[in-house]
Amino acid sequence: MKKIVATSDAPAAIGPYSQAIRSGPLLFCAGQIPLDPQTGQIVSDDISEQARRVLENVAAILKAAQLNFGHVVKTTIFLTSMGDFQTVNEIYATYFREDPPARSTVAVSALPKGAKVEIEVIAMASDGGDGSKTVGDTSG
Repeated sequence: MKKIVATSDAPAAIGPYSQAIRSGPLLFCAGQIPLDPQTGQIVSDDISEQARRVLENVAAILKAAQLNFGHVVKTTIFLTSMGDFQTVNEIYATYFREDPPARSTVAVSALPKGAKVEIEVIAMASDGGDGSKTVGDTSG
C-alpha cells in the first residue's frame, strides 16, 4: 500500500512527484532543496543557510508522517561543490546527533533552481508502521 505524505510546512513539489510516499513502515522523502516553503524561492546563496533550510524541510515532511530524524535510516546528499562538504557535514551532524543513518554524498554538476545542496531521506517507523515489531541485532 502506498500513501502520499504532504505538508504545507515544506516546499510544494516543483514537478510531477510527491513530497514523500509512505509504504508500510517506510517513508521515502523526495530530495529537498533549500526552498522557503512560503515563497518557493531559494533561501540564500550561503551554503550554511541552504543546508539548514533543506534539513528543516526534511523535518517538516518527517513530522507530517509522525516521524523524526531518529527514524531516518538512509540519506543521500547531493552537492554541486565538494568544497561545501565540511560545512554541510557540520550542520547535518546537529540534526543527526545519535545513531546517524547510513549516508552517501555525491557531487553533481547542477541542482534544480540553482541550489547548492539537496538531501533525500528514507525513514522507518519504529513500530514497523503496520503494528509489527522491528527486528533487533541478528549478528549473533
